[in-house]
Amino acid sequence: MSDDSPKDRPPTSRLGRLARLAALAPKAGPLAFAGAKRALGFSAPAKDDPEARKKLAKDARNAAEALLKTLGEMKGLPLKVGQMASYIDGLAPPGYEERFQQELKKLLDKAPPLSAEAAVKVVVEEFGQPPSELFATWEADPFAAASIGQVHRATTRHGDDVAVKVQYPGIDKAIEADLKSLQFFQSMMSPITQKLHSKQTIDEISQVFRDELDYGREAKMADVFRRIEAEDPDIIIPRVHHDRTRRRVLTTEFIHGASYADFCASASQEARNRAGTAIWRFTFRALLRHGVLYADPHPGNYRFFDDGRVGFLDFGCVKVLPPALVADMKRYMRAAIDGDWAEFDRACVEVLGYDPDDETWDLYRSYTLELMMPITTHGEWECSREKAREAVTSLSKGLRKIAFREGDTMPHLPKVPKMPQDFTFVNRLQWGLASVMAGLGTVSKFRPFIEPLVKGPCDPIPGLI
Repeated sequence: MSDDSPKDRPPTSRLGRLARLAALAPKAGPLAFAGAKRALGFSAPAKDDPEARKKLAKDARNAAEALLKTLGEMKGLPLKVGQMASYIDGLAPPGYEERFQQELKKLLDKAPPLSAEAAVKVVVEEFGQPPSELFATWEADPFAAASIGQVHRATTRHGDDVAVKVQYPGIDKAIEADLKSLQFFQSMMSPITQKLHSKQTIDEISQVFRDELDYGREAKMADVFRRIEAEDPDIIIPRVHHDRTRRRVLTTEFIHGASYADFCASASQEARNRAGTAIWRFTFRALLRHGVLYADPHPGNYRFFDDGRVGFLDFGCVKVLPPALVADMKRYMRAAIDGDWAEFDRACVEVLGYDPDDETWDLYRSYTLELMMPITTHGEWECSREKAREAVTSLSKGLRKIAFREGDTMPHLPKVPKMPQDFTFVNRLQWGLASVMAGLGTVSKFRPFIEPLVKGPCDPIPGLI
């Protein structure tokens, strides 16, 4: 029988973590295989077969439950992947999205925590004092747990309600083990990975997740966003308590409000419109005006108020982009807004690495245009799950047609453009933000806000580059 009691630390050895992932194969394998067949066009869902539907539901439930338990215990990179699959429309296996995502959504707000004693040990190691001496009150049971740390509620000696994020013991070793495994498989699968440009992707992932381990850096980034968004009444960013913050402990003002799921289920359309446009402004004001990318837009990082105001909680996954790259991004966005298609095509080649002489040109160009739709539309744009899912699935379907051409005996790998390395997390933002907005069902005019940012200058924040 498995032991479901809270652990003192996640598994940290490379072999131990790989073994846990390998153990998922018996339960996740059938779902992955069936999903892959559907994604590649080799089978269709059995709508009129009760037994097939029953088996589909059982496979989806078993796979999701196994992933939930294993990823929740492992923390780190595997848990982040599970969180992404739980909310980004189009990533879950085709035909299984609702069943699969519903179970994995538990990873967003309340992944399995570690023991109360484990958190106390980290606090003592960072401050030389236990929480009971640092705070007036301390709740031993965390109210939230995520990929790198868990969050405890506390009260300062001055009576302030605070949220204290405590890093899991050994999570740095666990993440390093995951990164070494990625690097190993990348080298083993060369030259395929060379065509996919996976080395630069892994290098970028490695740097960003190592940065996330430094809560001192996260505190600095929270301060940066607090200054950027200070004049926007719809955006609430918690104040950092720097005297109770260290590399592995972060203390911030406690933000009340509803979870993403509860808000989506109960809020009025007016409130959901206001919340969605606030998230949009928060994201693109920082990115296009200051080159600061909030690269982790998953639903657990927001708290919502009844009137549509939004609190933003996590600033660990933040990228500071070079001004030249921001200017390049604005180049193809501006061309799309202006309808300058000759310049748009040049930017697709020179910035995004698309090849106009390759069979993938029309597919990648169309995909990019689809992402631009909210900012090129003059009227209102309705965010929906169908639109968010289509942006992902249209790309995968197009690549499938190229890879499995009629008459070919063997599939071939479509050309993958070599984008700037920093685009790794820009792409994550695009898919994640679209899915978050879709869940809110926001209806708004996005162009009037974003056009001045696209056509205006980039003003880097001193000391960040």
